[in-house]
Amino acid sequence: MTNAAEVTNKALVLEAFDTLFNQRDYAAAERFWSPDYIQHSAHIAPGRDGLFNLIKTLPPTLRYEPGVIVAEGDYVIVHGRFSGHGRPVAWIAADILRIEDGVLAEHWDVLQDEATEAESQSGLPMFGNRFPR
Repeated sequence: MTNAAEVTNKALVLEAFDTLFNQRDYAAAERFWSPDYIQHSAHIAPGRDGLFNLIKTLPPTLRYEPGVIVAEGDYVIVHGRFSGHGRPVAWIAADILRIEDGVLAEHWDVLQDEATEAESQSGLPMFGNRFPR
């Protein structure tokens, strides 16, 4: 795959995540997720509907902030922060997505509660350049 395709895939993931998680525009989000979407996350029900239905149950304060994003071939990995989901601390996520025919076809993730400065053994924040308040 060319570098241009990888740039396109990264932009697709960022627009898809913003549309679903921040804008909560489910009709528009359907164009980004394959109807045959494969979900590997243990905490999300199967398919596109499983993901959309989960997001519908979360508070309207849910926000997603992307950080580092890399692409290789049909795969994109984005390091981001989910906040406002109703839990005491934000989640830091590494989302791995496989792109097929211009849509998100498959997903894996790794989630971790965001550490405070007092909890950080390294003394560095897990996301961005500052610790959560």
